[in-house]
Amino acid sequence: MVTEDSGSGHRTVGRSRAPRVKAAATPSKAGRRATSAASAASDKPTARSSMAEKVAQQLMSIAERAEPGDRLGSMEELRARCEVSVGTFNEAVRIAQSRGIVSVRPGPGGGVFAAAQSAFVRLGNSVLALDGSDSSVAEAVRIRDALDPLLIEDALWHASPADIAEMRQIIAEMALAVERYDPTAFVQANWRLHARIAAVSPHQVLRSLYLTLLEQIEAHTLEVLPVSEQPLPAYIAERHLLHEAIVDALDHRDRDGALRLIAEHNTTNALPGSATT
Repeated sequence: MVTEDSGSGHRTVGRSRAPRVKAAATPSKAGRRATSAASAASDKPTARSSMAEKVAQQLMSIAERAEPGDRLGSMEELRARCEVSVGTFNEAVRIAQSRGIVSVRPGPGGGVFAAAQSAFVRLGNSVLALDGSDSSVAEAVRIRDALDPLLIEDALWHASPADIAEMRQIIAEMALAVERYDPTAFVQANWRLHARIAAVSPHQVLRSLYLTLLEQIEAHTLEVLPVSEQPLPAYIAERHLLHEAIVDALDHRDRDGALRLIAEHNTTNALPGSATT
């Protein structure tokens, strides 16, 4: 599918990966920074990760000049063309796969292929890159948004101090993602927060439906990419503060404040096919 939510989009993203727009045919700055932030702690792994990112961009450039489904070459042919070690090339292929640009097929006639472009779903001031059709994910986001007020009402009545403490731990993870400018990690933490709020509900059908919707959205999201209306770092920082305020309202049993904030959270709900995180 940043939602928290979704809408109609352009083309692009898949499972535990990240999003893009027309100009994002190559990885976004957010995706590059997220990849390097996830690198190992020593200089050596970081250097290899940096080289793998460069090779991944080479592969994506090759794939984007081909038709979806075209064979780009064998793993060894492409590795030799890129002039890197096997380990670095395998990591580069993994990066390109995670962004929905290439696919790998084993066996005779296998190799690296240009992947069909995935769909985009609008998510506030970001887009989610998906591994499949955007229609089912957009629908899941809209239904999820509609259920948010019901779960907030349940949390106001039933959230224990331990529940609130766990929500605040996730808020801290969101703050760290903002600090590192890792929009994909931010959205994943965002979804965990919503799942944690849903877990408080005593209503099994509501809780189960909501968690299933979250799983569907997350399962098809490859990446989170920016759009031009508001810089993505500013957007996720703003969304972090909004979610922190929601948890504060739950902690203080402030029903009016919590419902006002969750309505603000779903500001694009009135627009067909739109969504927020």
